Amino acid sequence: MLTLIVSTLIVFGFTAVLTIAGVGAAFALIPFLYWLGFPLSQAMATCLLLNSISMSFAFPTFIRNRMIIFPIALPVTIISVIFSPIGAWSTRIFSRELLLWVFSGFLVFVASMMLFYRPEKKTITMSLKKEFTVGGLIGALAGYIGGLLGVGGGNIIVPVLIWIGVDPRKASATSGFIVIFSSLAAFTSHAALGNVNTGLLFASVPASILGGIAGAWFLAHKIKGPQIKSIIGGVLYLVAGKMIWDLLW
Repeated sequence: MLTLIVSTLIVFGFTAVLTIAGVGAAFALIPFLYWLGFPLSQAMATCLLLNSISMSFAFPTFIRNRMIIFPIALPVTIISVIFSPIGAWSTRIFSRELLLWVFSGFLVFVASMMLFYRPEKKTITMSLKKEFTVGGLIGALAGYIGGLLGVGGGNIIVPVLIWIGVDPRKASATSGFIVIFSSLAAFTSHAALGNVNTGLLFASVPASILGGIAGAWFLAHKIKGPQIKSIIGGVLYLVAGKMIWDLLW
C-alpha cells in the first residue's frame, strides 16, 4: 500500500512538470517505479499509458488557448509512426551502445542551448505548405531516432521546434498532442505481451489526470517562454544523465 501511495505522488509531480515541457513523463517515471520494486516491463507499460492519459486531459486547455500548431503536429504524428519501425529495424546495423553515446551527447548539447543560448527575438511566419514540410521532417527524425533508441520523440520535437523559432509554449503543447498517440501506440504493444499491472495502473491514473491538467494550466497561464526553456533544458539533462548512467553502470 505504501509503495502505491508513494508511486502515486511521484506520478503526479513528474506528470505536472513534464506536461509543461511537452515531453511526457514516462522516461522519468520508469526508473522511479523500477526502483520502487515494480518490474521494468510493467513500469514501461504503465508509464506509456499514463503519458497518453495525462496529455489527453491537457489537450482541452491547449485547444482553448490555441497553443497547438496542427499543420506541424499532424504530419509529425503520421510520419513518426511510419519511421519508428524503420528506426527499430536499423538497430541491426548500428551498435546500440554507440548510438546511445551519440544521442546522449546530442541531448547535452540541446539542453545547453536551451539554458544558455540567447538568440535574438524573432517571429516566424510559415506558409501552410512549409508547416507541413517542417512537420514531416521533424516526424521522420523523431520517429526514426525514437525507434532506433527506444526514447520518446518529445525530447527531439520540442527542442527542434524552439530552435526554428516556434514559441516555447506552442512547441510544448504541440509535442504534447503528438505524445498522446505515440505513447498509446507503444502501450498497445506492451499490453499485448501482458506487461500491465492493473493495481499500479488504477492507482496512478487519477494522479496522472490531475498532473496533466495542472501542468497544462501552468503552461497556458503561468509559465513564460524563458521558464519553459529552463524546464526543458533540465529535463533533457536528466534524460542524458540517465542514459549515460545506464551506459557506465
